Amino acid sequence: MRSVGIKVLNSRLSEYVRLAASGEIVLVTDRGRVIAEIGPPQETRSPILADALLAEAVRSGWLTPPILPGAGKPPTPEPVAPLQDLLGELDGDRSDR
Repeated sequence: MRSVGIKVLNSRLSEYVRLAASGEIVLVTDRGRVIAEIGPPQETRSPILADALLAEAVRSGWLTPPILPGAGKPPTPEPVAPLQDLLGELDGDRSDR
């Protein structure tokens, strides 16, 4: 485990990120007080950012996963109006210009 001051971290960030990526934990200090910790991703963390963000949203309660994933197809929406009616309204709107 290493510690680094915030000013030094700012100037040599890539070096400390490489250390964290290789498995080492780096403590970030400000005036002798630990303010952050940089380390490798958790074992359960997905390497794909979108998956990791979704998993974090589920863990924090922002999202609820489906009860039965992949159970059936989503319902098909009913048409609002026949296509010819919609095209007629669109032509009418365009002719006003």
